[in-house]
Amino acid sequence: MVDTHAHLSICKPGDDELVAAALEAGVRRILTIGMSEESNREAIAAAEAHEGVFASLGRHPNAANRFDQAAADDLASLAAHPKVRAIGETGLDFFREIADPEDQRRAFSAQIRVAVDARLPIVIHVRDPEGSSDAVDEAFATLDAEAAGATVILHCFSAPARVHDAVERGWYCSFAGNVTYPGAGAIREAAMVVPDHLILAETDSPFLSPVPHRGKPNQPANVVATAALLATERGVSAFEMEASIERNASAVFGW
Repeated sequence: MVDTHAHLSICKPGDDELVAAALEAGVRRILTIGMSEESNREAIAAAEAHEGVFASLGRHPNAANRFDQAAADDLASLAAHPKVRAIGETGLDFFREIADPEDQRRAFSAQIRVAVDARLPIVIHVRDPEGSSDAVDEAFATLDAEAAGATVILHCFSAPARVHDAVERGWYCSFAGNVTYPGAGAIREAAMVVPDHLILAETDSPFLSPVPHRGKPNQPANVVATAALLATERGVSAFEMEASIERNASAVFGW
């Protein structure tokens, strides 16, 4: 099994214990995600220290204020590291009023260009307030206009109304622990629609611990519980589900 989205630098305990616990649970690969200049470097350090850890680098939309060409250049330089396998997470977040939307748009477009130039997949974060689809709709439009030919991963898939559009575009849909929550029926229904060759699973550690770990800090080992729920919903064995996720992650991240 693999965890295609974790934030090791903000998880507890330390990386060594998290990776050891993941291996004990059968999780052999982890993609740790940078969200800022500092955490990008922490992600690379974790990847250098652990054979099964790889890095994705970006500027989170909630940290997009003052993103400039120097930030884009720094990201492009770091993207050349051999254990960097994706760009992001990046995208649009209109749920939290933390970063100016124009700064988010500028950072998003710049990171798309970095991903395209580096021939790396791009990890997308989108979040809207309840009852709105503005961020999702705009992110889809931006990707359509600017990310032609790029591999797109919709992290923590939260756009069930657009699942068919994502599948038609060949974008990967990655499901986190919230798919196991009782109130997440729409996300579970979306997970049943995504074809075998486009589905991924993640923890988004330390956030979104799946049932039965809900209420505790999340960690990469817990991706197994999310994959088990996906298997049940899709009517396949846990072995088949994990094999599909591993195969897809290998195709996307080249590990």
